[in-house]
Amino acid sequence: MQSCKRDIMWREYIQTLEPGATFFSGATPSELSTLEATFGLVLPEELRSLLTESNGVRGTSGLRLIWAVEEMTKRNMEMRTAPSFRDNFPFDHLLFFADAGNGDQFALGIIQGAIKRPAISVWNHEDDSRTWVAPTLKRYLEWWVSGKLTI
Repeated sequence: MQSCKRDIMWREYIQTLEPGATFFSGATPSELSTLEATFGLVLPEELRSLLTESNGVRGTSGLRLIWAVEEMTKRNMEMRTAPSFRDNFPFDHLLFFADAGNGDQFALGIIQGAIKRPAISVWNHEDDSRTWVAPTLKRYLEWWVSGKLTI
């Protein structure tokens, strides 16, 4: 069983931002390993520790701030294999982990099987642009919930 060093207690942190957030049982090491193996990557410690505490997080508006591992796998597989995406917008270099509720999706960048920097980008579904929005998962959550980050 792989242990996770935690620099932050995610539930407590998120509750300071979004007191009514909904949390779930943490993802298992097996679920996390399967996600990594499916996409040939190593999850950054921030995302791994958050998912270990809560396998997905739902905000008070019902929008999922972080998808569960199953949803991440489903959505990323769809983005990589659906002909409409695969043939026009290659996504092998991104790991999507949440959506903005309007079709746009938040992602971490993958470089040679690893997420080298924890920076967060948003993919615009209308024009295929990818824009940096936050330096870390912690800042993404803070800025998204507070409204500092708008899409």
